[in-house]
Amino acid sequence: MKKILLIEDNKELLENTAELLELAGYEVITADNGKTGVAKARQYFPDLIISDIMMPDLDGYGVLHLLQRTPELAQTPFIFLTAKTERADFRKGMEMGADDYLMKPFTEMELLNAIDSRLKKVSHKQSDVPKEPSLTKEEIFDELFANSKTNKYKKNQEIFSEGNYPQYLFYIKSGKVKAYKTSDTGKELTVGLYTEGDFLGYIALLEESTYRITAQALSDAELLLISRNDFQETLQKNSSFVLQFTRALAQNNNYKADQMVQLAYNSLRKRVANALLLLKEKFSSEDSKTNFRIRITREELANISGTTTESLIRTLSDFKAEKLINIQGRSVEILDEIKLKNMVN
Repeated sequence: MKKILLIEDNKELLENTAELLELAGYEVITADNGKTGVAKARQYFPDLIISDIMMPDLDGYGVLHLLQRTPELAQTPFIFLTAKTERADFRKGMEMGADDYLMKPFTEMELLNAIDSRLKKVSHKQSDVPKEPSLTKEEIFDELFANSKTNKYKKNQEIFSEGNYPQYLFYIKSGKVKAYKTSDTGKELTVGLYTEGDFLGYIALLEESTYRITAQALSDAELLLISRNDFQETLQKNSSFVLQFTRALAQNNNYKADQMVQLAYNSLRKRVANALLLLKEKFSSEDSKTNFRIRITREELANISGTTTESLIRTLSDFKAEKLINIQGRSVEILDEIKLKNMVN
């Protein structure tokens, strides 16, 4: 069953159109504004997107622009719904990459024909692509790691630094790693947390540019180093591997966008709570039956939260008094995950 995302701020039109599409045999995901539509597109990866243009906060043009910057959604068929009939608006949408326009009010057949036409074009494009031998994830990784070498890093040891030219793709066998950027004033901001099974350094390799971040071990870590040539050969030979890295890039972009929003709009308490939850998400053991506990310096936790060390310490003291966390030396233990998640901004 094909999946369609419908974005429309008119409640009656949204419900009626969704019902029509469901009767036609489509799975329908709805959003009543542009921001929610972008979030749901990145969550569900629909086969086709239909969006109104005139919406508050984020209009249809903004939705299309953001989704085209998400690699996995850039080629998803996109149809505009609009009551605007001016040629300039039509041209703007098509130049931005929209696949079709439907003028309100539209008939049932106009809508279904437009959807059917766009889905068939995608299907024809996919059928024209030559089939390649299918390899399992394990087989691809065996090929990728065949000529790799292993490096061990002590806690706080630098793995690679911002501004240097990349020679390797890094794969974490064990341990914890953080990535950070340094401001002109020397302040660090943590932009990524990584653990066993994660890749590092691939953006600079794909862009053929220098590293834009510095990577540092948060604990003793063991990493595989894959040469630039081996990485590029694997990408050229295996489309499934390309897809995996496309997804990683999309997740990375989404994480950075979310982080920017949090730093701009979230309160200090909310940012610290989110930082603790992020650490749990990345570094907790799935089979652990105890509360999540991590040893981390206050400076490192402040960098993840986007605040000063002094402000972080005061906030952690408040959390401890509220019995949300427990602190023993450098160790922080989460006691009430639900309250941290529901922290009022």
